[in-house]
Amino acid sequence: MPLPTGLRYRVAAALVLLPAFVACSATPSPGPPQPSPELQRFYDQQLSFGPCEGYATTAADATAFASSPGFQCARMEVPLDYDEPGQRTARIALLKAPARGEPIGSLLLNPGGPGGPGMSMAAVAAKSWADSPITERFDLIGFDPRGVGASTPAVDCFTDAEVDNGESMTTVTVGDGRRTEDDNRRLLARCAEGSGGPDVLVNIGTRDAVRDMDILRATLGEEKLSYLGQSYGTRLGAVYAETFPQNVRAMVLDGAIDPDVGTTERRISQFTSFQRSFDQMAADCATRPDCPLGTDPAKATENFQNLVRPLIDQPIVTADGRELDFNAAYGAVTAGLYDSRAWPALYKGIAEIRAGQADTLLAVGAAFAGRDPDGHYSNFNEALFAINCMDEQRHTPEQERDLKGRIQQAAPYTDAGRGTDGARDPCEFWPAEPTLSYPYATDIEGLPDTLTISITGDPTTPYDGGISLAEALGGTMLTVEGEQHTIALAGTSPCVNDIVADYLINLKTTPDARCTL
Repeated sequence: MPLPTGLRYRVAAALVLLPAFVACSATPSPGPPQPSPELQRFYDQQLSFGPCEGYATTAADATAFASSPGFQCARMEVPLDYDEPGQRTARIALLKAPARGEPIGSLLLNPGGPGGPGMSMAAVAAKSWADSPITERFDLIGFDPRGVGASTPAVDCFTDAEVDNGESMTTVTVGDGRRTEDDNRRLLARCAEGSGGPDVLVNIGTRDAVRDMDILRATLGEEKLSYLGQSYGTRLGAVYAETFPQNVRAMVLDGAIDPDVGTTERRISQFTSFQRSFDQMAADCATRPDCPLGTDPAKATENFQNLVRPLIDQPIVTADGRELDFNAAYGAVTAGLYDSRAWPALYKGIAEIRAGQADTLLAVGAAFAGRDPDGHYSNFNEALFAINCMDEQRHTPEQERDLKGRIQQAAPYTDAGRGTDGARDPCEFWPAEPTLSYPYATDIEGLPDTLTISITGDPTTPYDGGISLAEALGGTMLTVEGEQHTIALAGTSPCVNDIVADYLINLKTTPDARCTL
C-alpha cells in the first residue's frame, strides 16, 4: 500500500535509536458548532485517569507505557455517528504525562499516519522532551484517534499471519500486484466484520476525529486547545482549526500536508519526493566502500530494480518462514528514506539481497509497521487504509491505472516493471462517500497564530506543502534545512526546540525563522 505520511518517530527510534493574526470580518463569526442537548452529555463527562495497565495493544506500547510511573490513562466516550449521538458510542483511549511543574494546561499530540497511536507518542515525547520547558509547563495528552490502537472499536482487517505472509495488501497503486472487483468487495467485508460493522468504517474520517478532539478539549477542562501534530496530524489540526477556530490556543503543525492539493497530485508529489530522497541516499552510498547500488548514482535506480524485481517470482524466505518479496523490499527502503540516519541500515539490507538474505530489510519494515518480536502487529496500516477511504478522493479503475503509471515515472525505484494493469481503488465499494473535500482549511476566521514547520528535504510531505498550509491558516512558517520527516518531537535541534517551546508557552513566533539540522 502507499506508505503513510506520519508516525516517523517510530522509525527513528527503531533504526538509530509572517506572523499574522487572521482578522475577523466586520460581520461577527458564527463560531464553532454548538453541541446539541444529546451531544452535551459527552462534553460534560468526567474523565477518570488511572494506571495504564491493560491499555497497550503491542509489546512496544506496553514498554512505553511502563517507562514512567507517572503516566495515567483513561477512556473518553464519544458518539460513533455524530448525526445520531443517542445511538452507538466509541471510546477514545488517552495517556497523560503530567507536567513536571505548574502546568499552563494540556498539550494534545498526534503522530500522523493516519493510523498513528497518540498514546505512545505522549510516552515518547515525555522522554525526548525530558528537559524541555514544554514538559515543565504542559500535561502531555496522547490520544489514539477513533479506530486506532487502544481506542474501540478498532479497525481490524487482517490477522498477523496474513500480514507476515504478504496477504494484507490493500492498494496496488505502488509496487507489484493486481486487484479485482471481487478483491475489493472481499476486503470491505473483512474490514467490516473485524472492525465492528460498516457503521464503524463510515464514521472514521478526519472530520469525525476533530469532533472527538473538541470533546477531549472540554473534558480536560481546557477553554482553548493547544496541539502539536506531525504529518497527517497537520491535517487533523488544520481541519480542527477550520471547524473550531475560536477554540484554538496554539497549534504546531510539523511536516505539513498541503490542504490545497487533492489525492492524485499529492501522491505524485509524495513519490517525487521519495525518489529525490532515494537519489540522495544513492549519492551518499556511492561515496562508501562496497555500496550495493554502485559507484554511479545515476545508475542506482536501475541497479536497485535489477536486485529487487527478481523477488517478485523468487522471494527470499527466512528461517522462520517470512518472505522478502518486491513489495516488502521497496517498502522497507521507502521506510528508511524517512530519516537519513537510517540510510546505513538500508545499505546493509540491500547488500544482503545479493547474498540471499533478508534480515535487515525485514527488520526495517517490521519497525515501520509496528511488528512485535512475537509477531503481533499494531493496526496502524489497517486504520490508515480505512481512514483514507473516508478522506481521499475515489478513483475509477482508469484513473487508478493512470495514477500508477505517473507514480512509476515519478519514483521508478518503486516500479515492479509489470505495467499498470490491475490497479484499482480499494475503497470503491466503501459504504459511504468521503467526507473530506479539497481544498480544506480555507477562509478561516478568528484563528490565532499557528506555527507550521517544514523541512526542505522532507521525503513524504514536501516542503512546499508547509508553505501552503501556513498561508491557508494565516500563520507563521519555520523552515528547517535537512533530510528527514518531522523534527519537533525529536528534541535534537536546539534551534527548533527553542522556537517551538517559546510559541507553545509564550505564544511568541519569529517571522521567516530558519533552522539547520
